[in-house]
Amino acid sequence: MNGISPWAAAAASELTEAEHTLFEHSAGAYHFKIYQTSDSIWIAAELPNGGNIAFRPVFSTGASLKISRIKINDAGIDLWLNGIAGAFETHVSIDNGDMPVLRYTTSLTPEKDLYIPFWPRDILVTTKNGKPENSEGQINANQWGTRSGFIYMSVTRPKSASILYLQNLTALNDYCQQTETSLGDSVGGNWPELGFALPAANKKPIQAGKKVIVNDAFVAFDKVPETEPDMIRGYLNLLASIYLKMPLPETNYQPWPEILESGLKDLIDSPGCWTQVAGHQYFNAYVSDYNTPPEIMVQLAVLLPLLDYVEWSKRELEIMKVIKEGLPAFFDEKLSTITRWLPAAEDKLEGEEEQKQPGVMDSWYLHHPLLNLSRLALKGDKVCEKLFLDSLPYAIKVAHQFNYQWPVFYKMDTLEVIKAETAEGMGGEKDVAGIYAHVMLQAWELTKEKRYLNEAEKAAATLQGMGFQIFYQANNTAFSSGALLRLYKVTGKEMYLNLSYMCLAGIFRNTQLWDCNYGYGKNYPTFFALFPLNDAPYTAAYEEQEVFCALHDYLKHAEGVDILPSVKLLIAEYIRYLVDRAVYYYPTMLPLDMLEEKPKTGEVDPKLWIALEDLQDGWLKSGTVGQEVYGAGNAFGILPRHYLQVPGEDFMVYVDYPTSGFNGKKGQNIHFNLLGDARLTCRMMIVKTGKTKLPEVIVTTSGNQEPLPSKNVKRGNIEYILQGNQQVVISWRKS
Repeated sequence: MNGISPWAAAAASELTEAEHTLFEHSAGAYHFKIYQTSDSIWIAAELPNGGNIAFRPVFSTGASLKISRIKINDAGIDLWLNGIAGAFETHVSIDNGDMPVLRYTTSLTPEKDLYIPFWPRDILVTTKNGKPENSEGQINANQWGTRSGFIYMSVTRPKSASILYLQNLTALNDYCQQTETSLGDSVGGNWPELGFALPAANKKPIQAGKKVIVNDAFVAFDKVPETEPDMIRGYLNLLASIYLKMPLPETNYQPWPEILESGLKDLIDSPGCWTQVAGHQYFNAYVSDYNTPPEIMVQLAVLLPLLDYVEWSKRELEIMKVIKEGLPAFFDEKLSTITRWLPAAEDKLEGEEEQKQPGVMDSWYLHHPLLNLSRLALKGDKVCEKLFLDSLPYAIKVAHQFNYQWPVFYKMDTLEVIKAETAEGMGGEKDVAGIYAHVMLQAWELTKEKRYLNEAEKAAATLQGMGFQIFYQANNTAFSSGALLRLYKVTGKEMYLNLSYMCLAGIFRNTQLWDCNYGYGKNYPTFFALFPLNDAPYTAAYEEQEVFCALHDYLKHAEGVDILPSVKLLIAEYIRYLVDRAVYYYPTMLPLDMLEEKPKTGEVDPKLWIALEDLQDGWLKSGTVGQEVYGAGNAFGILPRHYLQVPGEDFMVYVDYPTSGFNGKKGQNIHFNLLGDARLTCRMMIVKTGKTKLPEVIVTTSGNQEPLPSKNVKRGNIEYILQGNQQVVISWRKS
């Protein structure tokens, strides 16, 4: 039996006695009834097999809530009410799709300035007899910090429904701006009292006579999952079904070719980006951080995006030679492996953090450089191939020592565990098994030796049962998803496809599906931002740029594979928003007053086109961790993936969705496929690269031979809005 609060007990009692139904509506196997009680409006949902759950769009303290007006339509009801707190307006709608989606939006216009010291949550799980304390269920995942305001849960007694609840926190910005509150952890609770509660406003009140949104919830319903793969697929499908109903913010075109040139210049010329050891130059991890020895991860995290750009642009960059020359010095002959810290400078470590000690390895730090070395090796780099192959026996020894379940920190020589778990009872770095499988797949591709494929399969199998807890670090979880998809294609085993979905679910569970427009947050977009760690309080440039590239690769590997439509939709939308958002990691794009003056590491130079590590909640300054040199790959990853070059012409084709099958031959029409979902749109632009006027361009899409409408925009470019998941044909003639 569950414990409940007095508010839940009172609500359950009133709901049980409520007889007059304001509105009824059925959608599939779900039946909805709307009731008024003394202080609330309730939407009671009757679930299959006798389950019951109630949602509260309106709450007003005191038994004085009165309806002044009702408007009913086919799929919903609008109510105007008055209470002690002021005037309420609520709109309820129910979509009749395969997965019904309930939405309720409520505003409050206070009669007086109001402090809000407490607000009850808006979900109450009950039973057929109105006993919430007797209900049973499972919370599969929910909001942490300022991530999406959601709960994904299953009602298990009676076994009746799986439910994804998502609060559109963007709508609550005005409330937070007035009251100086944050929307972090605003969705949560304990069974059976769950959902959203207004952040307690004790510092400043909401203002009299000014309408504010106090609730904007989307709720999608499905059957209870039988297995872990069912649970993961259900989450992805429910999330996509809600996403299609959400009000989505507009994006803007960012001039990435110019941004790249600014970033490249500062990366090469800024002394704060470099340090010198034993005659070699190395990147610092953070601008002007000269106290920490060079790290191999940092060098390779910049080198690989530079390589993407060089292959796209056919441009030679001396900086790449400088980076490569310093890589062999990271190999420890005694241990026969690459190491995290440059051995020649390891004595600079002062041990102020657990991992900042000589000979201590953070588990993922071994595999991430190996993955990047393998990519270079597969492109024919013999130095990187030797470093990679020579380090593999050590990596395999470590994997066997820990039985494919890596701790957080261990000693490289003795394999003694320094820190076993990320938090008590949470285990170690769970997604390392996935990135290790990726490394082994790369080794198999490079050498054709079956033992590496066997290692990949053994590691991947250990990921079963981890659910949403698989996510430790965003980029590694994203790399894991691609490796598991590749394993599925190689072996045909459905388990690996399901595990790849598990990794993606972990990614999307750690995103921010709302725009933080209060405080400093008004200066940059945050919609669909991704958090780097499962408990990180901020979003980070480096992890986002690597996830962006990994998700592009996932879609490439998925060609010819019947993957979930929800996965195609969510990946394409994450990419679309990142291509706009990513520019705001550069401090040059932000006002000075929101930048931290004394970061944890190094310094923040507001004039430098080097990304901040962190963008924080709207009430906090950003750049508190530092300005990360290893996040410099931002523009170098975006340009080759979103700017399609047209041979012999003074223009490029920019698309903010992922694409495939681009063929650009001199003098011929351009053909390519837009990925994503046809129910959503993306931006395509013809971007001038010369001084001459753009030619007359004609754009058609599959199934529609009529030319698409265009719009002339800044810099002489031409813009088109296209639907996803279709073929695009571009032709032109000189004007």
